[in-house]
Amino acid sequence: MLAHRRIKWGLIFGCWTLLGLLSAVRIKVSYAYSSFPISWTRALALALADWYAWAALFPVMLWLVKRFSFERRNWWRSLLVHLPVGVVLSVVKLLIEVWLAQAIVGGRARAVQITQFSSTLFTYYAILAVVFAVAYYGRAREHELQAAQLASQLAEAQLAALRMQLHPHFLFNTLHAVSSLMRKDVEAADRMIVRLGDLLRLTLEEAGAQETPLRREMELLERYLEIEQIRFRDRLQARIEIEAETLDARVPGLILQPLVENAIRHGISPRAAPGQITIRAWREGGRLRLEVSDNGAGLTPAQLAALKEGVGLGNTRARLRQLYGENHSFELSSGGGLTASLSLPFHVE
Repeated sequence: MLAHRRIKWGLIFGCWTLLGLLSAVRIKVSYAYSSFPISWTRALALALADWYAWAALFPVMLWLVKRFSFERRNWWRSLLVHLPVGVVLSVVKLLIEVWLAQAIVGGRARAVQITQFSSTLFTYYAILAVVFAVAYYGRAREHELQAAQLASQLAEAQLAALRMQLHPHFLFNTLHAVSSLMRKDVEAADRMIVRLGDLLRLTLEEAGAQETPLRREMELLERYLEIEQIRFRDRLQARIEIEAETLDARVPGLILQPLVENAIRHGISPRAAPGQITIRAWREGGRLRLEVSDNGAGLTPAQLAALKEGVGLGNTRARLRQLYGENHSFELSSGGGLTASLSLPFHVE
């Protein structure tokens, strides 16, 4: 912290020195063609004395800007402070300037003229206006940063709420399946409970992250499919086609489970014959494409519209919108089966 402040004030001092050097060049050039040419030493002394005097008063000006800001409701009180203080500090600045010039080049102190005072007062208010503008910009940027942080925290809270909504929904469905199976096949129900325990453990390990590698998402999905395959036995077949380069891509946690759940409910459950679910992932340039489809009979337009408004898919749409804004697509189509297609930005951790 101390080193940061030293660097900050060092840069400020360097700026005043640069202004002094530029002013020295201006003084030297302006006197070059006059009857009284001035040496570089004297020009530099006068210029540095001028700007170093401002540098000595700069901390006071910063304090005044912070203490008496025109952004507040009592701006007129701040004005009543800055007007007389400007006069006093201009006189102080001229005295410091004369003392510095005498200390640098020696000789008698020059008299302060009224024209010097008026130009000094004008310069004081000009510098004050610049300091006010920089301070106002800094506060505006700080407010923007705070607003962005609040928006980010709100989005995180909304995503966490959506994720917590998804867990009970999935858990209820699975426990319902276990309850149904207990009356028919206790051993199978026991295996399902063990798989459910594994799945919940993996889910809890990812509880704090909104995104997870596709490799991890597929591990969770395979546990879920094992549970459903115990339930449906040979009526459920799963075909997984995941390109190797997509396994490290980041995806929202539990994004595929609701899609597979809907495929099982609408594509596998209604039919007596074996059905197949296909899960695919591939890369297209800077996009990650995910697809879950089944070979069921599909849905009518009315059923498809109702499905899109359900808990699982509604949750999925809300999470995608929070994470990616408009930079994603999610489509659900029916025709010779149900197909859910996702397009996300391709990125890895």
